[in-house]
Amino acid sequence: MSARRGCFSRWGFSSRPHRNTTQVQPAVVPLSSESELVPCFAGELAMGEQNPTSWKYTWKITNFSSLTQKKYYCEVFMIGGNAWRILIFPKGNEVECLSIYLDAPDSTRLPAGWSRSTRFRLILVDQDDYGCSKIKETEHNFTARESDWGFTSFIPLSEVHDSCNGYLVNNTLTIVAEILGPHPPVENTQLAEPPANIPQATPTDTFDTYFTNLEEIIKAAQSSPARGGSNTSNQKSVLSTSEAPTLEEVENAKQSLKECLSDIFKLNVKDRLAEAMSTLSIAKSGLSLDQQKSVEAFWANFDEFTSDFLTFEQDNAEFELQKLLKDQMFATMKKNHETHISYKQLLGDLTKEEEELNKKLEEVKSKREKLISNWEILMVESEEAKSGHKDQAKKVAEAEEKKRIAEERMSRSTTAWSNLKTLFG
Repeated sequence: MSARRGCFSRWGFSSRPHRNTTQVQPAVVPLSSESELVPCFAGELAMGEQNPTSWKYTWKITNFSSLTQKKYYCEVFMIGGNAWRILIFPKGNEVECLSIYLDAPDSTRLPAGWSRSTRFRLILVDQDDYGCSKIKETEHNFTARESDWGFTSFIPLSEVHDSCNGYLVNNTLTIVAEILGPHPPVENTQLAEPPANIPQATPTDTFDTYFTNLEEIIKAAQSSPARGGSNTSNQKSVLSTSEAPTLEEVENAKQSLKECLSDIFKLNVKDRLAEAMSTLSIAKSGLSLDQQKSVEAFWANFDEFTSDFLTFEQDNAEFELQKLLKDQMFATMKKNHETHISYKQLLGDLTKEEEELNKKLEEVKSKREKLISNWEILMVESEEAKSGHKDQAKKVAEAEEKKRIAEERMSRSTTAWSNLKTLFG
């Protein structure tokens, strides 16, 4: 493909997106430990939301300045059952710019006429300030003829290596490919064996990776000790009397206080506790000296104790609510992981069924090919018979003409013979 003129976009002056046409044996750069594939959701994730609006694959390339080959691929990653990989030219694809493309690695193994329309972003991450990252977005209909698409002049190499920018930090370059949803379903076809330099990915690789990580989170949550709270609460309500209570009233107040203190503080015993404390605080008899001091100290700070307990009640209620929501999320994760296991089993059954159908299909194809072969042989034999029939028709015509001439001559000879026999017989 000839070079294209640049155009101005909201990300700066750059070449228009196009496919890579350079035929160079690529190198597959292994994933670093920090490379990852993650789902992205629009806004805040709502409870029960399952469908991401896009997927981001992050490729960290270490020792970038030491790369010597013309072009490199990342390892294959799966999204929506479709295989993808990032292609880069670290020294530019015939230009003094970093060239970045998105590639469909299984294009040679897909059936004739396949296509995959995809909108995607390619991002060169500014590791000092993500907001300054270089972002380019495009849409392309991937086919066997155009199996990769991207930007030849993504960014000048001088900007990549400029230490004032955050693109190359500790000789590490970070590139992100964001596949924007919705994603087309994987092509329903039997694929040939992949080339040796391309890792063979299966449609479930993405799911297995994600749910394996989810299982680790579930196990970690199950092994961590449950956190709870202790309930301690006090409250005051003013119920004073001008006269000292009788001994019977003091005993009743003591019994009520005892019952209130038999359990942790509850909001519904506030009035009962306040009444008991009010009575005991002005009692002249029926209490020991220590009991009187304790009642007076508690009653003097009753409002403060009440405030402490009320605050605790509110915070504890909030804690219990958040804990309940967390437990609900955990239950959802466990349920979804169990569903994932059942899906894997179902996929295994479907794979076996598919293999059996493919085997039958191969048998039918074999019979069809044999029938076509016999048919072709029959056509060849028929053509030979037709040609022979035409030749024989000519020979028959020639023989018939000879026979006619012979009959005429025979007729003359027979007449002469009869005359001779008449005269001399």
